[in-house]
Amino acid sequence: MPQAPRQSVASPDAAPTHARYGAVAFTLALAAIAYLDRVCISTAAPAIKADLHLTDSQMGYVFSVFTFAYALVELPSGWLADRFGPRLMLTRIVLWWSAMTAVTGLAAGFVSLVAIRLLFGLGEAGCFPGIARVYARWIPGNAHGRGFGLAVMVGALGGAITQPLVVAILSVTSWRHTFPIFGMVGVLWSAAWFWWFRDDPHSHRGVNAAELAIIGSEPAKPHAPVPWRRLLGSRNVLALCVMYFGAIYGWYFYLTWLPTYLLKARGFDLKAVGWLAALPLLGIALGVFAGGWLSDMLSQRLGARIGRRLPGLIGLPLAAFAILGAVNTADSMTSALLFALAAGLAALAVSPAWAVCIDIGRLHTGVVTGTMNMFGNFGGALSPLVVGLCLDRWHSYHAPLVTVAGLYLVSAAAWLAIDSSRGLEG
Repeated sequence: MPQAPRQSVASPDAAPTHARYGAVAFTLALAAIAYLDRVCISTAAPAIKADLHLTDSQMGYVFSVFTFAYALVELPSGWLADRFGPRLMLTRIVLWWSAMTAVTGLAAGFVSLVAIRLLFGLGEAGCFPGIARVYARWIPGNAHGRGFGLAVMVGALGGAITQPLVVAILSVTSWRHTFPIFGMVGVLWSAAWFWWFRDDPHSHRGVNAAELAIIGSEPAKPHAPVPWRRLLGSRNVLALCVMYFGAIYGWYFYLTWLPTYLLKARGFDLKAVGWLAALPLLGIALGVFAGGWLSDMLSQRLGARIGRRLPGLIGLPLAAFAILGAVNTADSMTSALLFALAAGLAALAVSPAWAVCIDIGRLHTGVVTGTMNMFGNFGGALSPLVVGLCLDRWHSYHAPLVTVAGLYLVSAAAWLAIDSSRGLEG
């Protein structure tokens, strides 16, 4: 239920408060925790495989089942964020995934590990649509690209820090003890979030009239019915789904198989892998921030239609060529660096895509972002499965990585059909 707006008693001439920065800070911490829990299993994968006697294709299923489950309920989770607000929904999501992170350490074999990852994905869905809903209500429209750039950047940095951190923990204890340690972090975040946050900035005691004027959001209204016919028939939404499918297909290689690739195919030791596997996440961090900043700046100068498109139109084709270079070079260090470059270039398209969802979705931001992210994570679910099956059949990473390059080109082409100035409501 929408909260009743609080009548501000501050003078219109009073200096604006800064509660919106607190809301953004909470979402940044949330993004970091989300990637910490996701990346933990990829770094621990060699130890898990050895302990549970899993094949490459079985490990591919373990990676994919989380992402498939996540994608499957992303749209309804986005609708729930629109309907009931991100305060309640994000609290539920983080408590669920924290419990599943901790329980991962209890897996006894392939079946139980797949079941845990399935439940993990079902519970975590809706995290980023919930963040989008926060931004739609709490930050000005001309900062949506930068807002999501910061969120995904901090998430990627959290994942990058996780790589060497997990390696360090594994050097002193079992992988089974690592997951409960990370699970506790989300519980602390949930308690602080539910106490401080309000879905409507008009209902927050720390927001005065001057800050509400900066934010530019109206008091909350009853939830409007979703225009499903317009949503399903929207060329914008279809193009966003195609674009994000290809972009996240490549993204999940870095989150899942890259540590194993560097260890087995390129001959690095585990300590070096902990740092080198973090480089693409650092590249993603820089790419999403740069893409969000560029799309906001270019939209103000060239209009939203062109400004939101350009980062993806430039970055994705260059990322495809960097992937091909990483696969075909004989030098292992050059390969690792090219993967980092490819990740950063492809990430230029990510923040503009989420900004487009807010631009065209408005009251239905959660549903639009959930739809796009659902298809993106279907791509993410397919990616590690393709790698695992190719490794078992051909013992080569070449074929699956060529598909990453090809889908980057498809994603770039999809940007030509995306027009941020055309909203669902016309």
